[in-house]
Amino acid sequence: MDAFPVSLPMLPAELKGPLPPTTLVLGGTRAGKSQFAESLIERHGKGLYLATAEAGDAEMAARIARHKARRGDTWSTLEEPLELAAALESRADPERPILVDCLTLWLSNLMHAGRDADAETSRLAKALPCSGPVVLVSNEVGLGIVPDNEMAREFRDHAGRLHQAIAERADLVIFVAAGIPLVLKRAA
Repeated sequence: MDAFPVSLPMLPAELKGPLPPTTLVLGGTRAGKSQFAESLIERHGKGLYLATAEAGDAEMAARIARHKARRGDTWSTLEEPLELAAALESRADPERPILVDCLTLWLSNLMHAGRDADAETSRLAKALPCSGPVVLVSNEVGLGIVPDNEMAREFRDHAGRLHQAIAERADLVIFVAAGIPLVLKRAA
């Protein structure tokens, strides 16, 4: 089930103000990171949901449909599986926060398309901060066992480098575990 109630009282007091220019929300699968990130933006009105997922099969199509239904009509959605930096640069607006969900699906798309993941990571990092607030969501995949095949190890390594690059540019980095946000970095 996708629905998991994330309440704003779970936000530390210092996170209840204006959104910083760049926020990175990390966490494991089904940890509550997407809904937490949505709650950050929903406090500020209508947001743009920049979705990186592609419906490659029926299960993923159903998952995408559930996410869209959960968000309701307070969100505009732009699907962009590959050109993330360009989408952020062209759509950033100080009056409308952007939620990117998620970076690890974007990375997977890049790898399947034969794109240079390190070059695209650099391009994305250089696009931050944007002219409006951006919240980026990603799966932390480096906390588990070492994958048993080369492609999975390559993905895990690229994801680690991607997270480091975005965290370096971010004003706020939050790790969500069991639906609870833990602040890892906060700009002064």
